[in-house]
Amino acid sequence: MMETPLIMRHLFEYSQIYYPQKEIVTRTPDGEFRYTYRDFGERTRRLSSALAKLGVERGDRVGTFAWNHHRHLEAYFAIPCMGAVLHTINIRLSPEHITYIVNHAEDKVLLVDEGLLPLLEPLADQLQSVKAFIIMGEGGVQLDGEDAAGSGAGEGGAGGKGRIGAGGSESGASDRARNTPLQPAYSYEALLTEGDPAFSYPDDLEENAPMGMCYTSATTGNPKGVVYSHRGIYLHTMATGLANTMALSESDVIMPIVPMFHANAWGLPFAAVWFGAKMVLPGPAPSPSALLSLIAKEGVTVAAGVPTVWLGLLQEVETHPEQKLALRTVLCGGSAAPPALIQAYEQHGIPFQHAYGMTETSPLATFARLQTYQTALSPEEQLSIRATQGMLVPGLEVRVVKDDEDDEDVAWDGREMGELLLRGPWIADGYYNDERSQDAFRDGWLHTGDVATIDEEGFVRLVDRTKDLVKSGGEWISSVDLENALMAHPAVFEAAVVGVPHPKWDERPLAFVVFKPGQSAAKEELLNSLRSRFAKWWIPDDILIIDEIPKTSVGKFMKRTLREEYQGHYAGV
Repeated sequence: MMETPLIMRHLFEYSQIYYPQKEIVTRTPDGEFRYTYRDFGERTRRLSSALAKLGVERGDRVGTFAWNHHRHLEAYFAIPCMGAVLHTINIRLSPEHITYIVNHAEDKVLLVDEGLLPLLEPLADQLQSVKAFIIMGEGGVQLDGEDAAGSGAGEGGAGGKGRIGAGGSESGASDRARNTPLQPAYSYEALLTEGDPAFSYPDDLEENAPMGMCYTSATTGNPKGVVYSHRGIYLHTMATGLANTMALSESDVIMPIVPMFHANAWGLPFAAVWFGAKMVLPGPAPSPSALLSLIAKEGVTVAAGVPTVWLGLLQEVETHPEQKLALRTVLCGGSAAPPALIQAYEQHGIPFQHAYGMTETSPLATFARLQTYQTALSPEEQLSIRATQGMLVPGLEVRVVKDDEDDEDVAWDGREMGELLLRGPWIADGYYNDERSQDAFRDGWLHTGDVATIDEEGFVRLVDRTKDLVKSGGEWISSVDLENALMAHPAVFEAAVVGVPHPKWDERPLAFVVFKPGQSAAKEELLNSLRSRFAKWWIPDDILIIDEIPKTSVGKFMKRTLREEYQGHYAGV
């Protein structure tokens, strides 16, 4: 067989040849911005050309600090196609962690949304490796003055073209951009004006060369960097098109609600471009009402987000039945979706599909889809299967092991619990320059830290994170199962369960509940709803009603915060 490298350039160029008229839509404060794949392709090459003029070379890291929009999509391809490394930075991290990952990755250039400048500007003096900042906004700054010292990020810099000064008054640049302490700073649009629309991409890139990186939050300490190869993302993108997984195709209208700074937006930007799907990008901080309006207006068929997104959108769907939706599926990942949430969407005629993955897995690893003979099961049995994390995606391998010491696999009976292990061509093999790799990557397997069961059919069900299991009187209790049961109550919007110290039982579960607007329920009523489903020793000793459950930057419950704040709750028992 021919030895042709699996590189990102092939995805990009295929879209240009076969889908030049397909559309990309971005929600903006002034309405929708629209252009074709042909326009996208020209601008992407111009961006690559501009980065090259700023001194970006093969292997250099180029960071993006941005929402989901067309400029970010251009960077998704412009950077890896020229041989550099796309580093998507989580805009919701703390200033300390943002500083750490920019310096740890040694980003040479940062592309920053103009509206996000206030988050980065206080860090200007701490970003040691960055040689240039490119401000993504509507301004088209064009300087007539002389070349400024240090205007390029390396030899052959871009000179004064597109430069945003620290205190000048260039026409077209906003006051925020003109006065930014991030220097040297350039206007994205002005640089593209000067870029080469016929910029040629190298054809000798190695398929195992790095094309991207993303940092994943750690339980303690600094975030951990995951590096993606061209080959890994190429194969991962193919997997998203399989009929047994997302079944993405040219006929879809795809909207990634999951941020483009988180796990490659689950690979959807790469897949949409390669497969020629219309893409809808929701722009900065979309509200549930804005999302519903965009889904309806643009005929979105596939949308993807975490459970907290779907909880918020569900309220909009329920209060606006007049909205006609073309959704063939909503994709849910990031954490386990309660069966009640799945059921609620399907009562509105919107298919709901569950997937599982991590930053370390690019991220798609398992996908919940009924096998043909399972469609004859009762609705309750089908829902139970579809609420699992699903079956392994073709191309990967899975194990669930009882204990790190004896490395023994659990029985495939859907009951015995163990840690989920994965390996395959789009699974990372270590963290970037991080000694913590030895904890998670052992003997050729990624130890996910997720506790799971696996049934006779191979359906994986997440029981908990290893750190979130509650061990009471020597017995394990799944916080996820309790949370799902609480969220099945009609008055409950969100629920979280954590283990806190107990003087007699070592640990006991403590539940937290957020009610839906205008609704409530007595604590005893909630406890009774659990007693009919779980053993007595599983039932939380208390339920606390709170206004909001703290969440991570990607919408997951911050159980560690709850554990720390309420660790003395049972002390006087």
